[in-house]
Amino acid sequence: MATFVLVPGMCHGAWSFETLTEPLRLLGHRVHALTLTGVAERAHLLTSTVNLDTHLEDVAGVLEAEDIEDAVLVGHSYGGMVITGVADRLPERVDSLVYLDALVPQDGDCLFDLIPAEPDWHRTVGETGYAIPPLPFFDPRTTPHPLASALQRIRLSGDLSRFRSRTYVYATESEWGGPSPFTTLYERLRTDPQWTTHALAGKHDLMRDVPEELLEILLESVPVA
Repeated sequence: MATFVLVPGMCHGAWSFETLTEPLRLLGHRVHALTLTGVAERAHLLTSTVNLDTHLEDVAGVLEAEDIEDAVLVGHSYGGMVITGVADRLPERVDSLVYLDALVPQDGDCLFDLIPAEPDWHRTVGETGYAIPPLPFFDPRTTPHPLASALQRIRLSGDLSRFRSRTYVYATESEWGGPSPFTTLYERLRTDPQWTTHALAGKHDLMRDVPEELLEILLESVPVA
């Protein structure tokens, strides 16, 4: 049995993993699908001070409160920033990492460094001045995302080689109005022997488009007893 901790992308909530949570539980795994502070059903908590550190604390708090010591951290899109930071802070509670069309930051990176596309979107922060609106191709359930979380630079003390496995899943169908911002990263990781990579014929929200294929990939990350 594995413990999966599922972290959504920008503007998304725990609902984005609804195609995976029940199948994983039916197979006997523990599953924690999270919603980050300020988004979805936690949108009422959005303030100008909600940043990347806030989201790292969201996930770290679950690992500690649930006494999880063998987490398979799964991050979609921006969620890759979060699972990288949490794994760096609490390596003793993490077994492996799975990135779903996601960012894999290095020390000092912020989201806007890694996704240079859509500059007008980056500057459009709505009525509050600190909430980034969802992109047009996002699910209708998405809500504005805290701007500070995209601006704050991540601070990492180690690298990902400490963890048993690292998996990257790339969406081949771009909705970005041009090349996917994740293409260069995927091409680099697919030649790295320390990574397992997959390319799936789906759009950015892979959980919606190819849930069966994703389920198989997640099960490959289960620790062998």
